[in-house]
Amino acid sequence: MMGQSIVQDQLFYAFNLDDHVPRDHLLRGVDRFLDLSELRQHLSPFYSHTGRPSIDPELMIRMLVIGYCMGIRSERRLCEEVHLNLAYRWFCRLGLEDRVPDHSTFSKNRHGRFRQSDAFRFVFEAVLRRCMTEGLVQGEGFAIDASIIKADANRARHVPVSEVAQWRQGTQCSRAVREYLDALDVANPVADDVPEGMHDTQTASRNISPTDPTARWTAAPGGPAFYAYSTNYLIDLSGGIIMDVQATPAHRTSEVDSTRTMIDRVEERFDIKPRRLVGDTAYGTAPLLGWMVEDKQIEPHVPVWDKTVRKDGSLSSGEFQWVPERNEYVCPEGHALRNERRRFTIARSHVTKADTVIYRASQTDCVGCAAKNQCCPNTPSRKIARSIHEGARETARSIAKTPEYSQSRRDRKKVEMLFAHLKRIMKLDRLRLRGLSGAQDEFLLAATAQNLRRMAKWLMPVEADVAMRIA
Repeated sequence: MMGQSIVQDQLFYAFNLDDHVPRDHLLRGVDRFLDLSELRQHLSPFYSHTGRPSIDPELMIRMLVIGYCMGIRSERRLCEEVHLNLAYRWFCRLGLEDRVPDHSTFSKNRHGRFRQSDAFRFVFEAVLRRCMTEGLVQGEGFAIDASIIKADANRARHVPVSEVAQWRQGTQCSRAVREYLDALDVANPVADDVPEGMHDTQTASRNISPTDPTARWTAAPGGPAFYAYSTNYLIDLSGGIIMDVQATPAHRTSEVDSTRTMIDRVEERFDIKPRRLVGDTAYGTAPLLGWMVEDKQIEPHVPVWDKTVRKDGSLSSGEFQWVPERNEYVCPEGHALRNERRRFTIARSHVTKADTVIYRASQTDCVGCAAKNQCCPNTPSRKIARSIHEGARETARSIAKTPEYSQSRRDRKKVEMLFAHLKRIMKLDRLRLRGLSGAQDEFLLAATAQNLRRMAKWLMPVEADVAMRIA
């Protein structure tokens, strides 16, 4: 006999939302470790004491956390999912009859109070403190790396840098364009005799997007070029927890410079400084190695950026012996290379604009040397440019020979796994917000979601096993 469902309206319902959310649901673990009790106090100076009550900022943060944890990139779709999904309503503290905010309110708050108050960094640091409380951060070793994320800009549309001055004369500019122009004003102040609108834009990229000028034109992944930003992660190697995140244009110099910003910020706000820092060759430049070794006393587990090895078969600088007692190099034939061969009345540092000291051999020694064709075939004498941070470079080279360095190279994969998770699971392979501040907001929320997911995945199963054993 064929059954038939009979739909009958009920006058009263006994419905508990918590009973319909599975105990092993990801959002239960995220809710366990997300504490927004101090968010209202942090945002209170940015709200008026009179007028119509606004939407609860905690509700909006919880909805954004859902979007980044579950890979829901569209704010319009996020509002629809929260309206329909019982687990999402439970996480947002919404009842069955409570209304979900309109998607347009996210843009208003993101570009207003949240950005002015740096609310997203406040939430990120609150989650990071919880990670420390749970024992997931040891602070012994950090890893640094960057990943390129496409900007919300059409790669087929671009303008020459000479048109930037004309943008200032327009009455209507987008938020991303205004931020770009303000950044140029800070970097290149206008002189009194320079007319308005004629700022120096030589530091800007030659290929500029009219919709997102701060985005950098890059072809780093090896395919067609596009506009992009870089998300820079500083992670703790013990548990893979993200300690800090910084958005920069997709340019190697900006990525490397962000290392100092993040390490200093973590030390200032959390009083944590790593014993070792792990990175790839891009972070093995002489100035950064000097900063790590000489200023911060951090062991650089980083390959040295070295271009001294010659490809024409001639002798490289590594085959010359450095004698620190005499402040000179000695070539394989026994001749000395010095930075000065006579005393000056006024002492000179001999440091060039490239932060190097040039050591030269005597032309007399080189002319009659039997190994001249192998040493300096195209110049009268041999010279070596020694970095002022060469001591730090030597420290990095000596560390590279230790077993700890080999382990650090394996541990560095943890930050690469976070980037793969960011793009594949959380679907953040292209930004939705424009401008450097928009990229920073997205990267902060994504890093917050990744730390929350890690705590939920790692700590909740342990608590469940303990409960089963007690029972």
